Amino acid sequence: MSLHTFLGYLTGLYFISPDLDATTLLRTAVLVHILDAILCGMIAGSSGRSRSLWTAAGLCFGIWALAAIFLLPAKRAREKTRESQSSCAIT
Repeated sequence: MSLHTFLGYLTGLYFISPDLDATTLLRTAVLVHILDAILCGMIAGSSGRSRSLWTAAGLCFGIWALAAIFLLPAKRAREKTRESQSSCAIT
């Protein structure tokens, strides 16, 4: 597997257009990964997860990290559920 093919799969751009030349693929991949990092950081902050960790994951893994954080449940919702269950047990 060549670096060009690997980068295409990593960014997900190979699924959209497998015939991109190397320069276009690299420029688009950098832009997409920066945008994915920003989105991962925003979603992580609102769902109670580590912003810096998910921003780094978005920068490295792009669309795959974004898909992962979309599929994970929010931490704050689970913590509130636990707190309400424990307070109901006390009263």
